[in-house]
Amino acid sequence: MSTNNIAISVRGLSKSYTIAHQERHITLAEQALYHMRHGFRPAPKETFWALKDLCFDVQSGDVVGIVGRNGAGKSTLLKILSRITEPTSGEIDVYGRVGSLLEVGTGFHPELTGRENVFLNGAILGMSKAEIRKQFDAIVDFSGVEKFLDTPVKRYSSGMYVRLAFAVAAHLNPEILIVDEVLAVGDSEFQGKCLGKMKDVASSGRTVLFVSHFMHSVSMLCSKAIFIEKGTIRHFGSVEDAIDHYVRSFEQGATKGADPVRRSGTGEYRITSVTTGKEFFECGEEKTIRFRVERMKPFAGKFFVSCHIVDSYGSTLLQCDSRMVDHWIDATDIHEAQFTLRTPWLKPGTYRVDMYICSTGILDHLEQACKIEVLPLLPYPSASNAEATSEGVVFADFAYEGDGPKATGDLQPAPL
Repeated sequence: MSTNNIAISVRGLSKSYTIAHQERHITLAEQALYHMRHGFRPAPKETFWALKDLCFDVQSGDVVGIVGRNGAGKSTLLKILSRITEPTSGEIDVYGRVGSLLEVGTGFHPELTGRENVFLNGAILGMSKAEIRKQFDAIVDFSGVEKFLDTPVKRYSSGMYVRLAFAVAAHLNPEILIVDEVLAVGDSEFQGKCLGKMKDVASSGRTVLFVSHFMHSVSMLCSKAIFIEKGTIRHFGSVEDAIDHYVRSFEQGATKGADPVRRSGTGEYRITSVTTGKEFFECGEEKTIRFRVERMKPFAGKFFVSCHIVDSYGSTLLQCDSRMVDHWIDATDIHEAQFTLRTPWLKPGTYRVDMYICSTGILDHLEQACKIEVLPLLPYPSASNAEATSEGVVFADFAYEGDGPKATGDLQPAPL
């Protein structure tokens, strides 16, 4: 393999963090009592390996998707490749100028205006003022923030921030473009523009690394993919195989996720039961998700519940959130409730249900809490044309009204 064609080379890359397990106290009295009993001894510490011995090469011009579950190490890898975080061990060689768009705010100075941040980012990438000015109008036009260009970016909404940050990262001609899962902040129109721009960057022979939980975007954009699990690369190769590994990781992790002790979240509340009430549903019928929440630790305040319906590619199709119907739950030992999905109509297939209990942070997160099985029965009067329902991720509950007689059989050509 010729090193002339390599854009990124990674050898033995590892990253560790030290985690202190501090005892949680609700009141000052509880904290004082704890120190009286145990003294002021230091909190026990644990070494957590976010990445472990990664080795891979990315060829120039490759568009590589990086997929994996939350906490797998995807964002840590991109931060190290972008020189934002130092690795604990290993070697990285990056051949070319890197433009990166990670979490909202990375690389922008909040006190500077949008205009000033464009020039600052260009200077960081090693570009001259003349080069930046050449791309300036295209950046502003793409971002759509011309009206607020001379406003400090600390006053921008998260959507405006991302629009300008992506425009800067994509238009200042980096040889390597690194994009994390920040496109979800923008609206659907902007996401489409971003994907189109990344296609343009890739078609020009530059290298793209793209982290996403949206498998449709990965399959559409990427030529190769990396699947990361628990800080280790489990697959690097075809996009289809990487997506298959990603989908199957949820099935393998379902039993572990059901263990309240090992799940993510602070743990004051845990989801102890989730059911759908029946094994199979038709597309157009209501789908009920019943659940039970139990308090495991002292907790004061209110919490809310969020339920995500996720397809086989890992894309969240629906979010049902108690906040949207003005329902916050007061602290109680046991809370039982249900979500009822009326529309849209889910297409035939298997969907997983992810549940969240949240307050100021995540108290509990249960992936694949249960499944929704939708039968292959179309909710329309006519089921004779498969092409008519082949597009889209859900079925539409719609009516058609128009002039002229209703077509009831095969259409015949009009006489000449």
